[in-house]
Amino acid sequence: MLHMSTSNCLIKTGEYMTKYNLLIAALCLVIGALFLASTPFLFAAPPHSNHVVLVVEENHSYASVINNPAMPYFNSLARGYSLLTNYYANTHYSIPNYMMMTTGQIATRNDAYTGTIAVDNLARELLISGKTWKSYAESLPSVGFLGLYSGAYVKRHNPMAYFTDVANSTVERQYLVPFTEFSRDLSSGALPNFSYIAPNLLHDAHNGSLGAADSWLKQNIAPLMNNPQFQQDGILIIVFDESNFADKIHGGGHIAAVVVGPAVKRGYRSTTFFQHQSVLRTILDTFGNTNAPSLTSAAPVFDVF
Repeated sequence: MLHMSTSNCLIKTGEYMTKYNLLIAALCLVIGALFLASTPFLFAAPPHSNHVVLVVEENHSYASVINNPAMPYFNSLARGYSLLTNYYANTHYSIPNYMMMTTGQIATRNDAYTGTIAVDNLARELLISGKTWKSYAESLPSVGFLGLYSGAYVKRHNPMAYFTDVANSTVERQYLVPFTEFSRDLSSGALPNFSYIAPNLLHDAHNGSLGAADSWLKQNIAPLMNNPQFQQDGILIIVFDESNFADKIHGGGHIAAVVVGPAVKRGYRSTTFFQHQSVLRTILDTFGNTNAPSLTSAAPVFDVF
């Protein structure tokens, strides 16, 4: 029997290289390689970026999105850049998944929550790091709006609006803006370091079709790809918040997520297990923030760089 302890590996590989010792050395190398491949925190750190953009879609399974001819634009990004094939939502209903992306914890499960949330969060960490941000929400009726609903806009899809750091600050509330400001900021070279984008209920596949969501992405997100600021070091993440309600695997079901950018692997299909806290971990690591909120210290960074 071969006893594969660490000390055995060290002793045997330092002795005369008999056939037995060569076998031990080879097995030690294999074990080491498997350890490295299975350890999330040893993934390559994401490159520094001055412009990270997060777009969140709604309520569809991985199988209904990937290779669906109704979503040609999204699938072109999935084929051309990095597709996360083993990504699962944390739970069901919208708001807890959005909270995981921005706080690293399920701060509330109530989609009709009317209060504020005081836990550590992405907006706070960006402010501490000296980074700029905006939440571009389609159909938001006015800058700084904190209401639950307005037409096709819903607050539960706009997590930054709940945080005390934003809601209780006359300055930070100014960064909750209607989506119409995105094209202006993009064309004028004024994109913030972090852009959160929330399509409305008709365009995020919640009430509308996947085809409508895809057309919206092509019309509004495709120009980002040609933007000089983004082409330098930009990172785009598009992810669904949860699968269909019948899919409860790993809490919220199997969902589609793509990562795009000049430093992102081309034509790559990651098989690493991810959930929404890795969105937050990847964003913060990209900005060099080591004070990751809550669960993100244990969350793997996206292995797409």
